[in-house]
Amino acid sequence: MKQRDFFRSLPIDGMQPQRRLSISQATHIDTPLFAALLLLSAYGLTVLYSASSGQMHVIERQATFLGIGFAVMIVAAQIPPMIYKRYASFFYLLGLILLITVLWKGIGAKGAQRWLALPGLPRFQPSEIMKLAVPIMAAHYFSKRIIPASARSLIGAIIILVIPALLIAKQPDLGTSLLILSSGIFVIFLAGISWRLIFMGTGLAVAAAPALWFTMHDYQKQRVLTFLSPERDPLGSGWNIIQSKTAIGSGGIYGKGWLEGTQSHLDFLPESSTDFIIAVLAEEFGLLGAVVLLGLNFFIVARGLIISLEAQDTFSRLLAGSITLTFFVYVFVNIGMVSGILPVVGVPLPLVSVGGTSIVTLLAGFGILMSIETHRHWLSH
Repeated sequence: MKQRDFFRSLPIDGMQPQRRLSISQATHIDTPLFAALLLLSAYGLTVLYSASSGQMHVIERQATFLGIGFAVMIVAAQIPPMIYKRYASFFYLLGLILLITVLWKGIGAKGAQRWLALPGLPRFQPSEIMKLAVPIMAAHYFSKRIIPASARSLIGAIIILVIPALLIAKQPDLGTSLLILSSGIFVIFLAGISWRLIFMGTGLAVAAAPALWFTMHDYQKQRVLTFLSPERDPLGSGWNIIQSKTAIGSGGIYGKGWLEGTQSHLDFLPESSTDFIIAVLAEEFGLLGAVVLLGLNFFIVARGLIISLEAQDTFSRLLAGSITLTFFVYVFVNIGMVSGILPVVGVPLPLVSVGGTSIVTLLAGFGILMSIETHRHWLSH
């Protein structure tokens, strides 16, 4: 090396020479995760076109929300994780105020009061906001405390989780309430709660299950009974799950072909474009199509867990883990209820089922994941 080149490489005033950032780091977009989400969305639009019997307005609406969602994801990825931490309490309190407003002046539909229409804004579900606000607030809470979590710190965390869960269950929306509760529980689990407390909590939950039955609405009780024995009312409450399993089984290994599904196109399968869309996928694309879907979702979960493990602070690690595991729960619960191993709770298949604000919220969560990953490189410089 020439002498002048040697001196150019030396640090100036104690500063280390800067390393050039990659395009992914500079734009704060995690390329593997972004590509997987795009592929899953494209796959979802293909299946949705068949499930909706080629109704272009359904596809256009879904594509619009996907476009908005990806735009929100890119914006969310630009915001450093510490900003989310700083405004966690504000975000959480705003969500609680909106949930209370829903119970007071919410818009009802199909026996539920879940929507809110504010001046100048389209109708939306405040419960969607809490899907992000709860894990952010819970991660912020534990980031200020000693890890592993103590029994005393769990009391505050449980309060953070239970209040929005009860408000959402009151709407009623038991499925979303349980999902939001699980997102916070994942934060508690990742915070290092002892197995003794886990077993105690599980025992209390099992003991409280009979009491929960008496607080459930009639349609919720009916879903549980249908799950235990769908054949008890094959032409009524058991119809959906029976037809769903029929569609999945009839697809075989290779499927009947795109747009060739009989269960959905002959209207045997209700809610074919929402909760039961994977039955359409399995019938038309068969086992291979289902494996492709599972593979994409598995890659997304694996990438999210890697981001969580590589995070450089407690808040980012807990939040990334919660967002990733909550996404896994969405996929697991939807596939479980469609195949008959879980009760029907109205959980859509992420980025595949018809959605609105739920798509935007989901992709915003992945934007936070990308922020955690890409800002980690900035911190290391």
